[in-house]
Amino acid sequence: MARNPRYDVLFEPVKIGPVTAPNRFYAVPHASGMTNAMPHMRAAFRGTKAEGGWGVVCTGYVSIDPSSDDTPLPFATLWDEDDIRAHALMTDAVHKHGALAGIELWHGGGSVMNRASRIPPMSPSGTSWMATHVNFMGNQRPRVMDAHDIRSLLQWQSEAASKARRAGFDIVYVYAGMGYLPYEFLISEWNQRTDAYGGPVRNRVRIVRELLEVTRDAVAGRCAVALRISLEELRARPSEVAASEAHEVVELLADVPDLWDVKLDSSPTDCAPSRFAAEGSHEPVIDFVKKITRQPVVGVGRFTSPDSMVGQIRRGVLDLIGAARPSIADPFLPNKINEGREQDIRECIGCNICISSWHDSVPVRCTQNPTIGEEWRRGWHPERVAPAGSSAAVLVVGAGPAGLECALTLARRGYEVTLAEATDEIGGRLRFETRLPGLATWGRVLDWRRDQLQRLPNVNLYRGNRLAAEEILELGHTHVVIATGARWARMLYSTLEIPAGNLDAGNVYTPDDVAAGTHLEDPVAVFDFDNYYMGGALAEHLAKAGHQVAYVTPAGHVSAWVIMSNEQPQVHRALANAAVTVHTLSRVTAFEPGELRLANLFTGAETRLACKSLLIVGARFANDSLYQSLVARPDALAAAGIASVTRIGDALAPGALVHAVYSGHRYARELDANPSTLSFRRDAPLRSQAITAPEGINA
Repeated sequence: MARNPRYDVLFEPVKIGPVTAPNRFYAVPHASGMTNAMPHMRAAFRGTKAEGGWGVVCTGYVSIDPSSDDTPLPFATLWDEDDIRAHALMTDAVHKHGALAGIELWHGGGSVMNRASRIPPMSPSGTSWMATHVNFMGNQRPRVMDAHDIRSLLQWQSEAASKARRAGFDIVYVYAGMGYLPYEFLISEWNQRTDAYGGPVRNRVRIVRELLEVTRDAVAGRCAVALRISLEELRARPSEVAASEAHEVVELLADVPDLWDVKLDSSPTDCAPSRFAAEGSHEPVIDFVKKITRQPVVGVGRFTSPDSMVGQIRRGVLDLIGAARPSIADPFLPNKINEGREQDIRECIGCNICISSWHDSVPVRCTQNPTIGEEWRRGWHPERVAPAGSSAAVLVVGAGPAGLECALTLARRGYEVTLAEATDEIGGRLRFETRLPGLATWGRVLDWRRDQLQRLPNVNLYRGNRLAAEEILELGHTHVVIATGARWARMLYSTLEIPAGNLDAGNVYTPDDVAAGTHLEDPVAVFDFDNYYMGGALAEHLAKAGHQVAYVTPAGHVSAWVIMSNEQPQVHRALANAAVTVHTLSRVTAFEPGELRLANLFTGAETRLACKSLLIVGARFANDSLYQSLVARPDALAAAGIASVTRIGDALAPGALVHAVYSGHRYARELDANPSTLSFRRDAPLRSQAITAPEGINA
């Protein structure tokens, strides 16, 4: 199909200093969990975006010196010749498809602990980030930077920029955002210096200007120089000479960089989840930049709609449409717009599982795109699958996230697929969960797969078809896939921090009961030790429906795990706004309709709450009775010509949506595959020379 003419503006080239981006699609720097220890995985991951039409593809954050060490988080380095060779794999992969490659040079300053290098960190005034997220906590405090340290920083940046040019990068960054060292000079709480680098904004911005200048000198006109800067906090601060300190900073540096990459200050706002922020949420903060500078501006906003993208260009907000999460969910988003296939875009759902993977220090994962991070190690391509390895017919039982992904991928391979759903509506757990506050966007997981399946002639979908083992034996399929989901349990939480003992009293419910429409009598207590989104979302849901709600958890925070996905601050605010009372570090010990007994997790001190309905959001177990009844009859399976019965998704091991989708996709990729190809390849750092031990140390 031809491209819709109203999207032509998105495919115009944009000059960025000495280089030119072939279009306005810009995959901004973002962490991928693939460091220099995984150079081939990283190259394939970024190269796939270039293949998909992104005109610029950037790395994640790259340390310029061992004094910027984010261990154990997965940061990259550009310290030596081996690092140059590792990054060159990525630039080659990006250039192969005609895109520009960008590198985000980074120094963490007082925001890192240098746990591995053991070099004392430094910041403008010895101030450190006193984070509440345990991943960022540490005991090492930074020292105050002196004049020598400033000269060293400029030298490190210059040397790293030179290495970046040698590695083949086209755009080289100075990173003054997200609490890192150049940003620390811009913010008065971080920067209390009395020399030429402290005090008024014109002094505080000096280090950023000098970093840009040494970068420009180092790349010698062969690379563009970009400034990535956080503006949220600065825009909130008044200035005596401009509309805000953000305006003042941009005015002072207006045409110094070749490109402005503008963003917000903290991960929960910069990468806000869809539960709490809509597409384009950055605009109120960054909309002034293009009015001041003549240089091109790139920014993000979880853009998935081409109309929204065009709006950003036409209204003079951005020159380049930046993306991290949307480029993960669909690396081929630009090509699909270019080919008139907007309906095929696999839209980001804003669940932030990708961000949690960085917190977990593992390669990036995505709920919508199960191939991400698997391009090199498993050979998975987001748009191509191997043809069917046989003429087998496959029955998939259950049309939830795992079953839908499995059926779609099998059908794309060319198998004849029957998808049987017990209820009248497909979607499994998504049917209910997308009706909870803020989770409607997660319905894209269902909508995209339903739309894709409807266009394939080799899929038969049967709704309202609850199959028993005997019926499956009679249907004549070669392979049977069980995707029947999981159920929530009425279990309590023991002092061993595991589920223990069913609570079979009256008025005890699970999320399954709420999904089924069961009425809960007030007051309601939600006891959450699942720790992900469900407990908090249900508490908010019930409160907004008019219930009197208390939230109880043995963790120290509401929905404790969602700090990994940038949701924790917003969840606390949402429950406060809904008048939900919160009881942390507490476990339920007893319940009789009318009273709930709690014990402090550490001290055992007892609390009693008025409660007539207890909703337990804790343990989940597979709905695998159909699977068990089939595998218990091997002779009947053989007689029916059934070669395999397999569980996927929650029916195998209950987890998040991302696990269900991945499970379904992996089964479909590996059906009839050569067993020797099923294990993934292990990546390793590039080494140009043998590693020798220091003198006096036994190697």
